[in-house]
Amino acid sequence: MGIEHTAKSFKSGNSVAIRIPAALGVEPDREWSVEEKDGELILRPKDRPKRKFNIDKVWGIGRGSGLKRIEPEDRVFEHSPRLWDDPEWRAKHGWPEPTDDGASA
Repeated sequence: MGIEHTAKSFKSGNSVAIRIPAALGVEPDREWSVEEKDGELILRPKDRPKRKFNIDKVWGIGRGSGLKRIEPEDRVFEHSPRLWDDPEWRAKHGWPEPTDDGASA
């Protein structure tokens, strides 16, 4: 068993809080589950929620870095064949043939 510390309970709003000594290294703002068993309190740290990405911290981060925007005419994409480009596959699966504008009929 470890070193015994003294903690004090006190009223906090409509609840009772227990001040835990800093020597135990408990992090502030951590959530805990509390279980009462045979008249003793058992504390267990709860899992921390996964952090969510905050876009506000990186929005506009590239300004002043010398990075230049890629203009639409400079965006070159090579065509890669797709399964549905094959007329036999389209006929087998009941897909209509594409029209001249690229849309399906």
